[in-house]
Amino acid sequence: MTGIFKHTTLSTVLCLCFSLLGSNLSAQTNDGQIIKTILQQDSLFWLAYNTCDTVNIGNFYSDDVEFYHDKTGLAKGKNNIVASFKKNLCTDNFRLRREAIDSTIKVFLLKNQGVVYGAILSGEHYFYVIEKGKKERLDGWAKFTHTWMLQDGVWKMTRLLSYDHKPAPYFNKRKVAKVSTAVLDSYEGQYKSSQISLMIIKRINQNLVQVINGKEFTIYPETATLFFSKERDLTFEFIMQKNKVQKIIVRENGEVVDEMMLLK
Repeated sequence: MTGIFKHTTLSTVLCLCFSLLGSNLSAQTNDGQIIKTILQQDSLFWLAYNTCDTVNIGNFYSDDVEFYHDKTGLAKGKNNIVASFKKNLCTDNFRLRREAIDSTIKVFLLKNQGVVYGAILSGEHYFYVIEKGKKERLDGWAKFTHTWMLQDGVWKMTRLLSYDHKPAPYFNKRKVAKVSTAVLDSYEGQYKSSQISLMIIKRINQNLVQVINGKEFTIYPETATLFFSKERDLTFEFIMQKNKVQKIIVRENGEVVDEMMLLK
């Protein structure tokens, strides 16, 4: 052997290698534990958010926390952010529920000379609107980035970014039923309402097609009288009278939004 190992025995070299390996494994283990702690704190924070725990949620913020939102602007200070949360998102009539998209969640540790002093947690999530007397509905989608800092041995969020807000995608869970062509044919005709001056319904194969202002929209049977859109939470219920269609009740997110009468 030459150089640094000139007078070193093989056993000493092996001990040195295993020592270095053990040091690396120890660092990786510590990093993994810190990441686990950050994710646990994040989980507890969103639990407080979803349950409108306005007392507990402030414990996760630093006093000088800053919240950057691409729709509502910049908010500064723990007290201001908690007060806004309580006033706008946790009322008797309106609340939000957040749901993480697990596959997008990532944690990046911040270090100074090998010592962890903070972490960046980022990802994407959905928001559901909960209004009094109404069915919960999926409303929005956004990206987020949170900076966690270790302050006096306690992890605190210091900077929050919420951005790239978009309407949430609709996930259709309804199943298409088999309905006879005779029933489908009985729904063909022209309809109107106070919102839509003219809608034509025609059968194409085993589905119905709505024609509004020259644009076609396919609706699918869930039952013999209830049809739905696969793109939005819209349903169309055909109301019968003496075996003839009288009108269509249109619902969005379970709420009646229109009634369309069949033109004679």
